[in-house]
Amino acid sequence: MKKTLIFLVLFIVFIIIYFLQMNFFNWFTIAGEKPNLFIILILVIGLFAGKTIGIGTGIIAGIFLDLFIGKSVGITSIMLGIVGFLGGYLDKKFSKDSRITMILMVILATLIYEVGKYGIYIIKDNMPLEIGAFSKLLFVEIIFNVILTIILQPLIKKAGYYMENIFKSKNILTRYF
Repeated sequence: MKKTLIFLVLFIVFIIIYFLQMNFFNWFTIAGEKPNLFIILILVIGLFAGKTIGIGTGIIAGIFLDLFIGKSVGITSIMLGIVGFLGGYLDKKFSKDSRITMILMVILATLIYEVGKYGIYIIKDNMPLEIGAFSKLLFVEIIFNVILTIILQPLIKKAGYYMENIFKSKNILTRYF
């Protein structure tokens, strides 16, 4: 029951983030670029709920994003699945309590997501490689995601540890006679 409630809350958070991305952050851009809150969300899910839930949530969220705003279906879902896997992988390697560690994880996840997505688009659409424009997009998005991670850190930790207790707890029923 608690897992179902968490998935329902994650769906509501996904909808809220979608509307923030499409409406609110269109007004607050830096050099014409917006943050990508979905990277932070999927990374947090992977960190606190595990690899399989992070990958699954990333793929499902990516499919929805591709259907609503993407150029083609599958690229965002692949990259968000990789971000979910990265979160699950980094879970055991680093402390989630440190703000610096969370910032470095968000930087790494944003870097992997954007470079992978850009690389796939270059191969798929036979686009020319534009290092200057891409590096500007990457730098601004990383800065934006880091600022939002710093602001949302207490909420991320509180919700994350609650999610971790539900998904990673070992509920062993013992029977005493």
